[in-house]
Amino acid sequence: MFEKVSGSATEDNEKISAPSLSFLQDSWRRLKKNKAAVVSLVIICIIILLAVSAPIIAPHNPEAQITQHSSLPPKIPGVDINGLNGTAQPGAERIDKYAQVNADEDVYYILGTDSLGRDLLSRTLYGTRISLLIAFVAALFDLTIGVTYGLISGWSGGRVDNIMQRILEILSGVPNLVVVILMILVLDPGITSIIIALAITGWIPMARIVRAQTLKLKNQEYILAAQTLGESPWKIATKHLIANLSGVIIIQTMFSIPAAIFFEAFLSFIGIGIPAPLASLGTLISDGYKTFRFLPHLMWYPAGVLCILMISFNLLADGLRDAFDPKMKD
Repeated sequence: MFEKVSGSATEDNEKISAPSLSFLQDSWRRLKKNKAAVVSLVIICIIILLAVSAPIIAPHNPEAQITQHSSLPPKIPGVDINGLNGTAQPGAERIDKYAQVNADEDVYYILGTDSLGRDLLSRTLYGTRISLLIAFVAALFDLTIGVTYGLISGWSGGRVDNIMQRILEILSGVPNLVVVILMILVLDPGITSIIIALAITGWIPMARIVRAQTLKLKNQEYILAAQTLGESPWKIATKHLIANLSGVIIIQTMFSIPAAIFFEAFLSFIGIGIPAPLASLGTLISDGYKTFRFLPHLMWYPAGVLCILMISFNLLADGLRDAFDPKMKD
């Protein structure tokens, strides 16, 4: 009744058919299964590409003022939809605003113009570029200062760790808004003062997370073995600790980028951020807010870009957190 199983058949049954994957390959496989994170990644890449290409694809000079074309609604050639055909309804009748200012037939603004006649699409592209620049520079400070500070504090332990943590508590007790105001008193308002304000306190969450993970990892067997073999602390940190902390570092960096974008937009909205004639998403929203009842498109489009960026970065960060977690099950 029972057939004798040959040795070759047993070996075939015991073979591992799944391919061997590294940690990053397995994380990428998990991330691809998260549709929201993949879509967010594509959206972020498209927005970054458009922002970087702003000098090439912007239809107009973002600072050029054409007063006779001020406050024009959006107009897309060939589209006869109210809100996108250059018409407005200030009263009982809908009128063609472009014909009212005697604009040529080949003149159109896809997102309309502001009160000074500046093209909103061009200003949105350049404003997104400035907001992303500030956010990525803030993330760079998180990676350099925060990771280094956290590694030193967690690896040293004892009195050194205690002193470094007290310094963190003092810095975290100072609100970012106060730091920005102090920077404005010393420096002129602009990108530099905002970046310095973010650099002073923005890296603290990263330092605390890296320090906590370093305290957890430094007592692992492979770290103790490396110490026994005489490897230097610097080599242990770069070869073992950072490699095992890469997932946590990437996730925290992805969360810090939207936080920096929102912080810059908040500062520009209250009037202490990017000065004119430069524009960021915050300044565009602030300008559109003043005339929202009459020209709502001036605020809707920059606010939409800001919301899409914030949501996409947060969804991608959530997806990366699940992908880098080795305890997650398929």
